[in-house]
Amino acid sequence: MQEIRVTTARRTQLVNITDEVRGALDGAEGRSAVLVYVPHTTAGVTINEHLDPELLTDFEEALGRIVDDGWPWRHDDVDGPNAPSHVRASLIAPQVLVPLADDGGLALGTYQGIFFCEFDGPRERKVYVTALA
Repeated sequence: MQEIRVTTARRTQLVNITDEVRGALDGAEGRSAVLVYVPHTTAGVTINEHLDPELLTDFEEALGRIVDDGWPWRHDDVDGPNAPSHVRASLIAPQVLVPLADDGGLALGTYQGIFFCEFDGPRERKVYVTALA
């Protein structure tokens, strides 16, 4: 298992981590897939288009509208009320599984990228990358 560190600058932010995941796959030839996992309850990971940065803004704003901060949330913790962050993270999975090509590279589509999804930032976060047999 390899660990990637991601530092976010905003409360809600999508960060393209495709290159970092590729870098963590050294020696993955002969493996079948890679598991990318986020060990946090207020963050996630997804695969989406990587070409247009405006899509990330649309994605962030859409999640803010779907799970509105202004609802009468009950959950509160040391960092303040962050129930919306937990709900957004539950809508986005904590993991993605990506097939690997014969050379050990990511078998992503032409427009696909892997994105870390922050919902309770800014923070430094971990992402675990494991090549599977």
